[in-house]
Amino acid sequence: MDASDRIIKRAEEDANRDRFPTDHEKQELHEPIARTSTTSTSSSSSSSDVSAEERDIAMSRLPTQHEEGIDVARHPTAISRIETQRTQHSGTVGAGLKSRQSKRPLPGFGAGKPYPPPLDDREKYVVEFDGHDDPLHAMNWPFRKKLLTAAMLGFTTLTSAFGSSIFSAATRVIATDYGVGVTVGVLGTSLYVLGFATGPIFWAPFSELKGRRLPLVIASFGFSVFSIGVATGKDLQTILICRFFSGFFGACPLTCVAAVFSDMFDNRTRGMAITIFSMTVFTGPLLAPFIGGFIVMSHLGWRWTEYIVAMMGFLAFGLNLCFLSESYPPEILVEKAKELRRRTKNWGIHAKQEEIEIDVRELLEKNFSRPIRMLFTEPIVLLLSVYMAFIYGLLYLFLTAYPLVFQGVHGMNLGVGGLPFFGMIIGQLLAGTLIFIRQPGYQKKLAANNDVPIPEWRLPEVILGGACFAVGIFWFGWTGYKESIHWIVPTLSGLLIGFGLLSIFLQALNYLVDAYLMFAASAIAANTFLRSLCGAAFPLFAQQMFNGMGINWAATLLGCIAVVLIPVPVWFYLRGGKIREKSAYAPTAKPLDAQE
Repeated sequence: MDASDRIIKRAEEDANRDRFPTDHEKQELHEPIARTSTTSTSSSSSSSDVSAEERDIAMSRLPTQHEEGIDVARHPTAISRIETQRTQHSGTVGAGLKSRQSKRPLPGFGAGKPYPPPLDDREKYVVEFDGHDDPLHAMNWPFRKKLLTAAMLGFTTLTSAFGSSIFSAATRVIATDYGVGVTVGVLGTSLYVLGFATGPIFWAPFSELKGRRLPLVIASFGFSVFSIGVATGKDLQTILICRFFSGFFGACPLTCVAAVFSDMFDNRTRGMAITIFSMTVFTGPLLAPFIGGFIVMSHLGWRWTEYIVAMMGFLAFGLNLCFLSESYPPEILVEKAKELRRRTKNWGIHAKQEEIEIDVRELLEKNFSRPIRMLFTEPIVLLLSVYMAFIYGLLYLFLTAYPLVFQGVHGMNLGVGGLPFFGMIIGQLLAGTLIFIRQPGYQKKLAANNDVPIPEWRLPEVILGGACFAVGIFWFGWTGYKESIHWIVPTLSGLLIGFGLLSIFLQALNYLVDAYLMFAASAIAANTFLRSLCGAAFPLFAQQMFNGMGINWAATLLGCIAVVLIPVPVWFYLRGGKIREKSAYAPTAKPLDAQE
């Protein structure tokens, strides 16, 4: 862990002293911690090896008391949000600006003017939220606005996921039209998913610097334009290049929408909101093949698969442009500061986010260096990323495997042959229902543990889902390889496959977030990159594997790999706490009964 990582870690620990107490405070963990001002020196011992200059740059500490004497820190929600804002600022790309320090003399102020005196107290000019119930904060939006925003962004995400697989129905037609092999035709799907792998590298820091709304509006427009480019492409290379950029822009909702939900919903409702979001991500690719199949079979032709996606994209763009409000707290304060500057003519008023400038060195470190380091040095990140990459790769591999079974073996046409994907969709809905049902029990454990989540609480669903997923793959292979077995039998295997897919993916992602906290973005970036590479690569060899080995034996190979991976969440469930204690990135909090 380098110096900047240590600064962020200490900023998070200072902002959550009740969760990561010092040795002196551990005995008082059960008692409320009354912190009336975050400018106290209580954390000096934990930050002694970080210079005052580094703390000022990286943590940007703000007072929690208004000048009028209103003590914001008396309300736990207000103090939590202010602390979160500090951590967001310290973790934002460019916040440190270490590489921008220069020993060159300052240029003249201009027009013969001397340099003005510095502001007497810079913090007096920094805007904040007006208490815990400030209506500007996204968590205080009316429930109707939250619901409409969630629905709008759910449609945007569904459109992006839908576009990833609808092209698969046109693979053989395009291969025939342009005189290439089926594997080259599959590149239309693989390059789109490759865009999912590279897109977050740009969209994640963009959303940290400029908020959520601007990236989503730009990405919705770019996604739609490149979908039109695919639909009107005159040669294969144009089609494939536009498919990649459609995926690149389509990656933005997958990167930013969950963050919007985190901005709007608190700890007790965020889990259910993220569950719904995840279901749109995974049902989208499974809804598209049968729709694409019927379009390709009709007089419209394969190009209308992309026209339909472009229409959905432009609808999402219009909704986001007209109705989406900014939810990112630092950017909301930027807009508040702009209004105050304009109306008061006091140009010193500003938000902390406006002190940030883009720094290429930090951008590369936080979006390339740290995720790669975590991927290869953290056992939890590495093994869960491998597991989730395998699961995600099979999601797109099934876009080739299902047609081989239901169109090749059972003789269904393109449209009807896509309907068996509903087995997987229903399985995912069952997994989402189970997570919803278990949510009250999780909330009780959370409340009993002083609202401190233990990451391993997420893993029972992953273990159950892993077993179901492996059984489902064996079931699919050994009932789908010959025509004498009724088509409904391999279709029903999708119940277990879909259940396992969503259970593993959603709860493993939550486990990474709970385990790595302030470094969760880097852990997820590493996970996203690896799994998207697998999602892009798996369809390329699916045709050869299933044709060469046979459907039953190819499924057996995949099922055996799934069985081998089942012990991964079991190991973390039993030993996760011990593993995290040795981690340089994963702060560990024990249950209250273990600390007494």
